[in-house]
Order: sequence, then C-alpha cells, then structure tokens
Amino acid sequence: MSDHESLMTSDAPELLDQKPTRHIKMLIDAMMPWSETFNAQKGELLRYQVSGRKMCYMLHGGSISLHRRGDGLVLNSESMPFIIGICNLSSHGDSFYLRTRENMRMSRIPQERFMILVEKFALWESLAKLVIYTASRFYDHCTQLTQLSAYEIIRFKLLELMDEPDVIRLNTTAAMYIQNRTFLSRSGIMRILSELKQAEYVTMQRGVLIAINHLPEKY
Repeated sequence: MSDHESLMTSDAPELLDQKPTRHIKMLIDAMMPWSETFNAQKGELLRYQVSGRKMCYMLHGGSISLHRRGDGLVLNSESMPFIIGICNLSSHGDSFYLRTRENMRMSRIPQERFMILVEKFALWESLAKLVIYTASRFYDHCTQLTQLSAYEIIRFKLLELMDEPDVIRLNTTAAMYIQNRTFLSRSGIMRILSELKQAEYVTMQRGVLIAINHLPEKY
C-alpha cells in the first residue's frame, strides 16, 4: 500500500471544524513534482489567473490573506500549510486577489493539472476535507458580518487575531485588523476597543493586542 493510500484509509477521525493539516500536506506532497516554487515578498499581490490559466497556490511557510477586488475587504487569511485556489474552480473573472503577509516560500500549479493529479493519486477525500474547511471559513466570516452586533463582530475578530502568528499579531494594530475584515467604521471600532481596554477585558499596547483576559459574549 502506498503512503497516500495508507494515510487515506487511516481510522483517525478529524473534526470538520479543525484545519485538516494532514490532508493538506498529502495534497501538497503529491503536487510538488509538477509545481513551480518561488519566494514571495511581504505585501506581494498574487492573482488567481496567470497567463490566462487559473492557479492554485500552496503555502510552505508564512501566511496569506484573500481580498475582494474593488474594496480590498479581507475575506479570509490562512497560515502554512495551506492550498488556495480550489474553491473557485467554476468561477469566472478575477474577483479576488491574494496578498502575502510576510516573506514566504510558495508553489503554484494550474488548477487543471491539480485536479488531474488528485484523480491520479486518488486524493478525493483530502480534497473534500480541504474544500469543506475552506467553505466553513467563508461561511463563518459571512455570518459574522451579517447576523451579529458590532461588539460581537469585534469580539470574534479579536479572538481570531489572538490566534494569528506572533509575527502578524504583534505588527498589526487591532483596529486595522478588524477594519480590513469588516464593514464597521473606524470610529466605532476604536470606541469599543477603548472600552474593552479600560474594563481590562483586553491588554493592548500602542493599539497592538497583547492578551485577551476575558471577552463577555454580550456587552
């Protein structure tokens, strides 16, 4: 039995709300011989379409954010290991772009070739887990923007920021992080953050989130 097959038949359960790291690594390992590896600089913009071909990007290090064209709204952010570019297989146009959040090593492969290799190595389960995880991240983001109060949105984004790698969290103000990912006004964000800091629910220094002491569900 091949390494791919032995991992695919593992009985170890994986919760769908957790990042399927093992399956992502399986996909990346299978794609690497047919991929182009490159180094990207912090803040570099990457397009889904290169020379008319849709691309999948694989993260070997660092983290990246997905932005909507037009207003630059951050729709998702992920850290390595990860694969971006699978959930838009049937989309038309180029409505989104990627921005690297630090210097990082990446690989890219055309979507068409990616799918051929998934079929060749029977990696459908790994692909399904990646797609479900990615879709759930988008769903959570949309739910936060449309069904929650301003405080609840800020609470979720602070918890999300606290889980970011230190290289991101310690170099991004909480207000900017939240503003880039929501439709909330900067003044409203600053007011709530100031109140949370004064109540000692959070610890912040020069706008940077240092610690979350306690964030009540309602405020």
